[in-house]
Amino acid sequence: MSDQAVTAGGVRRFFGRQRELKALRADIERTGLDTLTGRKAPRARVLLIAGRPGSGRTALARELAAGLAAPYPDGILRARLTEFGGAPVPTERTARALLDELGIAGPAGADGDELAETLREALAVRRMVLLLDDCVDAEQVDPLLPDNPDCLVVAVAQGPLTGIPDVRPCTLGGLDPKSAIELLESFTGSVRITVDPQAAETLTEVCGGKPAALTLAGGWLAAHPKSSVADLAKRLRALTGEPQDRAFRLLYDSLPQAAARILRLLALAPLGLADPHTASALAGCSVSAAETTLADFAELGLVREAGGGQYEVPGHLAAPLRALMEEQDRPAEVQLARARMLERTVRLLQSCRAVTEPEGSPARRKLAGMPRALRFPTADDGADWLRARRPALLAAARLAVADGELDTLARRLVAALVRALAAHRGPEEAAADLYGLHGLVLDVAERRGLHRERAAALLNLADLDARTGRTEAALTRYRAALDAGRAANDPYAIGRAMESVGGSYQELGDWQRAGDWYGRALAHRLSRDERADQARLYGRLGAVLTYAGRYGEALRNWRAAAAGHRRLGDLPGHARALSEAARVQEYAGRPEESLRTCEEAVEWARRARDERLQAALQLRLADTLDRLGDPAAARLHRAAAERLLGTDPSAYEIRSASRED
Repeated sequence: MSDQAVTAGGVRRFFGRQRELKALRADIERTGLDTLTGRKAPRARVLLIAGRPGSGRTALARELAAGLAAPYPDGILRARLTEFGGAPVPTERTARALLDELGIAGPAGADGDELAETLREALAVRRMVLLLDDCVDAEQVDPLLPDNPDCLVVAVAQGPLTGIPDVRPCTLGGLDPKSAIELLESFTGSVRITVDPQAAETLTEVCGGKPAALTLAGGWLAAHPKSSVADLAKRLRALTGEPQDRAFRLLYDSLPQAAARILRLLALAPLGLADPHTASALAGCSVSAAETTLADFAELGLVREAGGGQYEVPGHLAAPLRALMEEQDRPAEVQLARARMLERTVRLLQSCRAVTEPEGSPARRKLAGMPRALRFPTADDGADWLRARRPALLAAARLAVADGELDTLARRLVAALVRALAAHRGPEEAAADLYGLHGLVLDVAERRGLHRERAAALLNLADLDARTGRTEAALTRYRAALDAGRAANDPYAIGRAMESVGGSYQELGDWQRAGDWYGRALAHRLSRDERADQARLYGRLGAVLTYAGRYGEALRNWRAAAAGHRRLGDLPGHARALSEAARVQEYAGRPEESLRTCEEAVEWARRARDERLQAALQLRLADTLDRLGDPAAARLHRAAAERLLGTDPSAYEIRSASRED
């Protein structure tokens, strides 16, 4: 939980802690245990800032890191290791987020160990500060530690990180009186402090010098300009509990009823991040009213600006806000607020995707009918919104699925997020996010017994596994998708899964099984008269039979593929299939037939007016002529290919998929 010293307006400022800063900077240069034994430190030095939530521990860590630009010129990486609600963040998510900051794409579906290793490799050649905020324990921190003494790790935790050697905690108490009063002045101005300095000192003592309590006390004074500092100190003394709990309750009780309701419902905001749309949907009020209320909260120190139009609820307020919500709002009202927030998010994501569509498209016409507050003027505006809110949107999807009571909305949210990410970032760049989202769909489908959705999610996950080289995992998921497709009686899923199982066996080099599964998929497509799929499968079957050396069967399948493409009017596909048939004939020791088939392929490419394909096929024809002992004719075809392309023809040569080529 990040507990910053936040002044009026939600702006971060740093007060005091000069003694602690000096001690931490000195600790960086301190001789470690490894150095004392004559060995070079094998890992980064770890500094620990320990303190309870609200002690200003994150503010100190940020201030320390900001002052270390010279010795660590590659910058600062930050990660928060505890969710807004208090749950530990998995290593996989933390490592992936840090890699994203470095501009390194972690493989989709990679586990925490693999991603942590990738992170350590990336940090091995950098001089950086790694700031790990709100750490739970050493097991959470240890996998992230760089194996590089030129890096520095600043960890923030509530207590010691037992298990990480050579770490001395800097334990925080309260601010010194002068700094505490300066923090109060940032809310009240100097006059109210100057007229009664003794009352100001008493107030800082009542607040225990804790930045969080002082911030909330300053917010109360800002909201009550006619009340004295002594009056506030007296009110706080009359309450029981921790100083920041007393100050928060006093400030909360002074809010108007509508504002108090919005504040406690912010406990539902993913990652504790809220913008006017989030607050508006949660409370059921207008966007403008929510925007004004959030700005007022920032003035009172209840939230802080997080950039991009978002506000962050301090982590130390998560528990009291949730307690107030459970105490004052009925469960049905809370669930309705959550549903409104998810529905608003779905509509914003739909708008975000629609703005990428061409003018006059159905999506753009639908976008024009949306309320102005939900529309994005340009695709760049949509992309900026998606980029700024991506962590919160992913967290919203996870929370919606974990809730279990709003599965229909959760599925719509995930689907809208998948489409928006694919539209703005592209499938490759968004692959890691898409992998997690498809996993969420799978969770809902299995929980609800939705076989069609389960098959779709398994197919999507398996495709991503296959792209990242996890072929065995992909094969397992494709088989599970086939079972789910059969349970749903979904012909598309069945055919797609069977073909993908064949593709996995092909990738593994098991030609016999690959051919068997392609044959099953082909029979399925034949029974449904799906001609384009039939042509493709004839080609895939021909390829694996070629790999297996069964040239006669391979040739029959390639000719069937060529005929299928011709019937569909796909002249380039027809030419490519004939070219592959010519290759098989060559492998089978029938060069004259191969030459005639290749010439036929060139003619069909010419009819298709596909100059690149025609040039590539002429290069293949030239190779065949060379092997038949006719170099003069081969030169003519190569010259023709060069004329067609006007460049290096080898760049467009059709490469064989066979291991024999």
